[in-house]
Order: sequence, then C-alpha cells, then structure tokens
Amino acid sequence: MSEWIILLLSVLAAVAAVELVRRLLCSRLVGERSVLAGPLVQRCTWPSFATAIVAAVYTVYEPGMTDGSANQAIQRAISIAMIASVTWLVIQAAYAVTDVVLDRLVTVEGERNRRARRIRTQIALVRRVAAAVIIVVALGAMLFSFPQVRALGAGLLASAGIAGVVAGIAAQSTLGNMLAGLQLAFSDAIRLDDVVVVQDEWGRIEELTLTYVVLRLWDERRLVLPVSYFTTNAFENWTRHGSRVIGTVMLRVDWSVPVEELRTELYHALRENPLWDQKDWVLQVTDTLPNGLLEVRALMSAADSASAFDLRCDMREHLVGFIREKYPESLPRLRVDVPL
Repeated sequence: MSEWIILLLSVLAAVAAVELVRRLLCSRLVGERSVLAGPLVQRCTWPSFATAIVAAVYTVYEPGMTDGSANQAIQRAISIAMIASVTWLVIQAAYAVTDVVLDRLVTVEGERNRRARRIRTQIALVRRVAAAVIIVVALGAMLFSFPQVRALGAGLLASAGIAGVVAGIAAQSTLGNMLAGLQLAFSDAIRLDDVVVVQDEWGRIEELTLTYVVLRLWDERRLVLPVSYFTTNAFENWTRHGSRVIGTVMLRVDWSVPVEELRTELYHALRENPLWDQKDWVLQVTDTLPNGLLEVRALMSAADSASAFDLRCDMREHLVGFIREKYPESLPRLRVDVPL
C-alpha cells in the first residue's frame, strides 16, 4: 500500500510542479518580459500535465506493485502513454515557438509584407511536415514496444522495397500533393493572403496545406482545390511581386464628348479619393465603334486589388454622373439613317 501512496504523491508533486511553472510564466514578472511565455502556456499546459503525470508513474512504478499477468500490460501501457505524451508536448512546443514568429509576421506591412507572407507560408508548411514526421516516428516507437512486432520487423525488412513500391503507387495522389505543397511554398509561387484568380474566381489564399489550398472568394465563399492544381494549371497571381494593382474603367460615349474635360475631371476625382495611391492614372480613347460611339478607357492605380476594385466603382459612378449632368448630349445614342 505504501508503494501506491508514493506513486500518488509523485503524481501530485509532478502536477504541482507543472502548475507552478505555468503560474510563473503567466506572472507579470516573466509574462511581460518573454514573448514566448504566452504561446507556451496556451499550447503546452495540458501536454505538460499529461507528460508530468505519465513520467511520474513511469519513474515510480515497479513490477512488484501488481501481479504477473497484469504487470506486463501495465508497463507497456505506461510506455505507450509516455511516448504519446512526449510527442504531444514536443509538437505543441514547436508550434508555440513558431507562433511567436508568425504573429510578428502578420503585423508586417508595406514593402516587407510580401516577404513576410512568403516566410509565413513556408513556416506553416514546414511545421506541418515536422509534426507529421514526429507522429510517424512516435507510432513506430509504439509499435516496436510489442515484442511480436519487433520479431516481425526483421522479416519484413527484406521485403521493404516491394512494400514501398506498392505503397507509393497506392498513395501516388497524396504524395504528389504533398510534394506540390512544398514546391509551392519554397518556389514562392503563391503565399498566404495572395490575391489570385482561379477558374474565373477572384479571391485570397486563406489556407495552404500540404494537400489542399483554401481560396476565400470575394463573396465569402470558400473554393478548396488540391495543391497539385496550382502546379499543373495556369492561374493569375495579382500579388506575386507586389500588391499594387492598376484598375480599368471602360466607357462608351457619343463622339461629341469633350475628352480633355473628361480627363481633367477624372484627375480631380482621383486626387480627392483616398483609395488612389497618387501614382498612375490616364484617360485615353482606345477605339471607335461601328455604332457611332467612342470607347474611352480610364486607368488608375491602387495599393491592392480590393482598393482597386472600389476605386474603379467610384470613378465609373463619378464619370457617368459627370457626363449625365454636364454633357447629356454625349450620352450613348443609336443613330439610324432613314431613307426619304
């Protein structure tokens, strides 16, 4: 009975030690000085409790505490629980460390934003790969804790080549997507928060994993595509080298429209609009149409695609109102020659 009391006291001591460390990290003394304290407490509290409890049991438990039939099963269960808890703790600790970097990169703006988004994408994918590798290794360690599996492993090692080929063929699609995900991340083809046009749909890259990409569309729908789609199909990336975009407004008006006054009005409207980035603008007559109309094109630049879309709508509405109020005779009209 005394052995079980010692075991219980060891578990309580381990839990108390973890709680003490958690409170220390949450305290003003450490929490305000270390940016890592918050993520560690948030992600590692429960894995730490589990690891401490299992470690205390693993250290104090002795074979003589139970009868022979149950002893082996208990020892194996403790070993498996130890591997699982340590794996959980290591993965969560790695995520906590990378969370600090990712949180800092989210707030980066301006010219460094593109580089920050590329690093965020790569870190997010690499830590998923690392977590998958750690889990696979942990599962292997759990399986090899069984003597039957260890004995079987020696015989299966000779046929590992054939098994690898069969597994590779069966998982060809999954492996292809995983390799495509790594290729996208490190080739800088797309990044998190990039603006892309896929299948005539405009949206932002919301999530990029090893197997699929989630595109958040302009109307809040989500388009989920396999990663391999972006390595085998053409798509538009509007923020590949920068977020700045030039918007276009097309108008079809009568030949009598005063183009120079329309150009001046566009410039005045752009100067008063906060969405214009004060860089590029132009208004040109780009075509004469067979129905007696002129095609007028206005170009204007904005800091990003969302601002460019809103700016285009504002300028289109303003120019239409200007023509309607100042030069109603220049509105589009259909001319018909009637024979006498």
